[in-house]
Amino acid sequence: MDTMSFPKGFLWGGAIAANQAEGAYAEGGKGLTTVDLLPTGKKRFDVMFGELPSLEPMPGEFYPSHEAIDFYHRYKEDIALFAEMGFKALRLSIAWSRIFPNGDDVEPNEEGLQFYDDVFDELLKHGIEPVVTIAHFDVPVNLIKKYGSWRNRRVVDFFETYATTLFTRYNGKVKYWMTFNEINMLLHLPFIGAGIVFEDGEDKQQVKYQAAHHQLVASAKAVKAAHEINPDLQVGCMLAAGQTYAYSCNPNDVLDAMDKDRESFFFIDVQSRGEYPGYAKRYLEEQGITLQIEEGDLELLKEHTVDYIGFSYYASRTTSTDPEINQSTEGNIFSSLENPFLEKSEWGWTIDPTGFRITANQLYDRYQKPLFVVENGLGAVDTPDATGYVEDDYRIDYMAKHIEQMHEAIKDGVDIIGYTSWGPIDLVSASTGEMKKRYGFIYIDKDNEGNGTLKNSKKKSFDWYKQVIATNGADVSTPVQTTKS
Repeated sequence: MDTMSFPKGFLWGGAIAANQAEGAYAEGGKGLTTVDLLPTGKKRFDVMFGELPSLEPMPGEFYPSHEAIDFYHRYKEDIALFAEMGFKALRLSIAWSRIFPNGDDVEPNEEGLQFYDDVFDELLKHGIEPVVTIAHFDVPVNLIKKYGSWRNRRVVDFFETYATTLFTRYNGKVKYWMTFNEINMLLHLPFIGAGIVFEDGEDKQQVKYQAAHHQLVASAKAVKAAHEINPDLQVGCMLAAGQTYAYSCNPNDVLDAMDKDRESFFFIDVQSRGEYPGYAKRYLEEQGITLQIEEGDLELLKEHTVDYIGFSYYASRTTSTDPEINQSTEGNIFSSLENPFLEKSEWGWTIDPTGFRITANQLYDRYQKPLFVVENGLGAVDTPDATGYVEDDYRIDYMAKHIEQMHEAIKDGVDIIGYTSWGPIDLVSASTGEMKKRYGFIYIDKDNEGNGTLKNSKKKSFDWYKQVIATNGADVSTPVQTTKS
């Protein structure tokens, strides 16, 4: 392989989310939030789909977010390890209900604001740039109980107040922001994406797309507020991305693949281009969905588009219109046919580094704005030795091949400003709630049932990623020497 050279100042790092890492779910004045209501086990997906109205923790259920990996109390120790790897950036989220415990509070919670001040100060002390998601699968439960969450227009105003509070408080500490994590997930997991709990007999598509309009308006208002507070602030959107392949060259398959991608592109088309695309208008009309669009909404969307496109990439998808081709697999919630040319992870997600390059090119060709890879990684079962050390060559192999393809995309002319791998420290899985689905370079002693000491230890990939960052991506080979601790 030719020596790779990434742009000067490229933001290497990792990504975590408040609800999967912080724990301390009832400490520091924090209110209850959506993810605090996601148990492990078979009920988890019923809640995430909005089919099980669970607005209080259910007796007898285990809720992994309540402790998670206790980043709330251990952030200095965790950040020190990130700094040891040489991180230039850490993507993290703010828990909305730490700042406004009920969502509609008149005044923010100072204890919550101070916690993130302390976290950002710790990052900056180590030369790590905070990249902050404002809403990462996170809605204060009171907003669901009182207003029906994002189906209600009033939540737009509550979000605007929340976002403006953050931009004002952390001006000078945080430059890079994202409004909603994987905003397209609203269509697939309405409760986790937007706090939506469906009522008997209502039109689910109508509810989801109205909630989507409200989130898109809220995102535009956040961009407007940020740029008024400080024109140098960079506010991005965030997409759960992954190219959809046609199973065959049958034009119907190709058209189906295009339509599948457009289900997600619809959100970013609005956030980046500033208007509803024609195909979305057609879909809404044909589905009998009528959006309540207030006066000024369309102008707001047009005038306050995002500065960059954040995206996650784990897997590509494959689709066919042939009913006899029905061997399916799962990948980050999106259903997909098995691709005979690709291997799969232990969770059935296709492993497709070339798809990463294709996806990056597709996004850049479409939007012509800088891209930020804010999630990528391999969830796997890690088996530590007696010291907690993990020989995770499979993770190194996965990530090295994806970084190589990211570099190919840059050579193609794609403007990529950074790469934050998902879960640089083991944390709770968003989809399954498991700890055994591990992404980290740092092993955390905790199991699916919540047992363990939370002791951390370095995996083989720790030194590998340290080497990648130190060489600005030029050396992705497996390191000869490893650190056991």
